[in-house]
Amino acid sequence: MTQDARFEDGADAPLRLKALDADDLAVVSSLVQDSVFPSSEMVWKSKERRFALLLNRFRWEDADKAQTRNRAFERVQSVLAIEDVTSVRSQGVPRGDADTVLSLLSISFEAGEDGTGTVILTLAGDGAIALSVEALEVVLRDVTRPYVAPSHKAPQHPE
Repeated sequence: MTQDARFEDGADAPLRLKALDADDLAVVSSLVQDSVFPSSEMVWKSKERRFALLLNRFRWEDADKAQTRNRAFERVQSVLAIEDVTSVRSQGVPRGDADTVLSLLSISFEAGEDGTGTVILTLAGDGAIALSVEALEVVLRDVTRPYVAPSHKAPQHPE
């Protein structure tokens, strides 16, 4: 009998997840919520049909443990890569300002015909990046060791 992975199974190991459907993408979206990144850390390689971000991701999978053990919350640098991208559009995303720090709120998918669709990265401050894709394939991979979150706090959400 096989068993699905549980959130707690992530422990302290680096994450490497792939989303191939809307349910998978919901998991990835919850893990990248409140990630921050400078606008200079976004790249679209049109010939490779890949859009990627280098995120400073809050470690939601570790937040409960950090709180109960009264230790600092952590972040980790992660690459979020979206494959099979045919076009990129953005709204409310400053261009050419490498010092602008953006905050990723969520990732969603609007399905089109025959597996195509649009991956939408919703940013704080009414910004959004829309990626037209031939098929849904999103990869999240931690690339550094966790570090203490500079604020020492978990991100807050308005109710």
